[in-house]
Amino acid sequence: MTDHTTDIGADISRRLEDRVRTEIRARGGVLPFDRFMELALYAPGLGYYVAGAPKFGPGGDFVTAPELSPLFGRCLALQCAEVLERLDGGEILEFGAGSGALAVQILLELESLERLPERYRILEPSPDLQERQRAAIQTAAPHLLARCDWLTALPERFDGVVIANEVLDAMPVHRFRLGDAGEILEIGVAERDGRLVEAAIPPVSTGLVEAVSALHEAGLANAPGYASEINLRLAPWLSALSRVMERGLALLIDYGYPRAEYYQPERHMGTLRCHHRHQAHSNPYVHLGLQDITAHVDFTAAAEAGVAAGFELAGFTTQAHFLIGCGIDRLMQASAPETAFDLALGAKQLLLPTAMGERFKVLGLAKGVDGPWSGFAMRDLSDRL
Repeated sequence: MTDHTTDIGADISRRLEDRVRTEIRARGGVLPFDRFMELALYAPGLGYYVAGAPKFGPGGDFVTAPELSPLFGRCLALQCAEVLERLDGGEILEFGAGSGALAVQILLELESLERLPERYRILEPSPDLQERQRAAIQTAAPHLLARCDWLTALPERFDGVVIANEVLDAMPVHRFRLGDAGEILEIGVAERDGRLVEAAIPPVSTGLVEAVSALHEAGLANAPGYASEINLRLAPWLSALSRVMERGLALLIDYGYPRAEYYQPERHMGTLRCHHRHQAHSNPYVHLGLQDITAHVDFTAAAEAGVAAGFELAGFTTQAHFLIGCGIDRLMQASAPETAFDLALGAKQLLLPTAMGERFKVLGLAKGVDGPWSGFAMRDLSDRL
C-alpha cells in the first residue's frame, strides 16, 4: 500500500470516527451498536463498503467463494436455470455483488445453458463497487453488459431468482449482554479517555428485550454474563423483499448456524468478527471505515422471518451439499485438462468441512413457484432450523 493510499485511509478513518463521536454525543453518551455498525460500514463516502478501498480478493481484506473458484457461480447458475425454466422467464437480482465475479460466472454459465435471464439486476449502494462490477462484466462478458442493471433500492416488481451471497452477515446487528442478575442489557458504543469503547446500558432499541426474552424462553442465552448479537433488521428486509417479489426463489448464502447452535453456551461472547488485510479479530472500534465488521447469521431467524413475510421454506443445507446437488462434480469432470488442477484446489475450499463446506449454509425461500430444487436435493437440513 502506498503512502498516498495510507494517508487517504487514515483521513477516512478520522472523519468517520468524528461522525461516530458526534452521534454518540447526540444520543446522550451511548450509541446503539447497530447504528455504529451501520456508520462503520455504510456511512456515505466513509463507510467500509462505500469508501472505495479494495475489499475482495488477495489485495483486499477477505476472499469470497466466487473469487476462490468459478465453480461456485456455475453451480448457482444451474439452480437459477431451474427456477427460470419453471417460471418460463424472469430476472436475477443479486444483492451486493462485490467484485462482480459471481455475476460474470452466472451469466456465462446461463448463456451456455441457453437460459439467460431477461435482466441481471445488481442492488449495490456503493458507486465504487458498481464501477468495479461493470468493469468485470465488460471485460469477461461485454456482449452481456446491456442485459445488466444497477439499482440502489429494490425494484417495484420482481419475478425470478434473488441471490444474497455474504450479505446477511454484513447487516448491522444489535448486541446484548446479561447482567449479574440475568437482566438484559444493550451493548452500545461510548467515548472513554479519547477512545471508542463498548458500554452496557438498559435497552433503548425497540424489539431487543422481546427478542432476547424469546431466546430465554427457548432455553438459550440465559447465563449471567452471556453476550451475543441479534439481527433486528432481518425481518423488515425480508418483508420488503416479499412485497416486490411475486414469484421466484431467494437464495441466502452465508456463514451461520440454526438458532440452537448459534446461542450455545460456548459462544458466550457472540460471533462478531472484523476483517482487515486478511486478518480476523474482534475489535470493531479500530480501523474505522477500513475493516469489515460481520456477525454470523441465525438461519432459524431468517427462515421464520421469511415465512412470516409470505415466503415458503424451500430448503436449508450446507454449502457443500448445495454445490454437490447442483452438479459441481459433473462440472469438474467436464472441465478442460489444463484447468483441472486449479478447479480441484478451488473445489476443496468450497466443499471441505474445514474450509467453507459446512461453515457456510444456503437457505432457500420460495414464493409462487414449487420445488423440489437441485441445491437442496442432496441433503435438506430444514429440520434443524
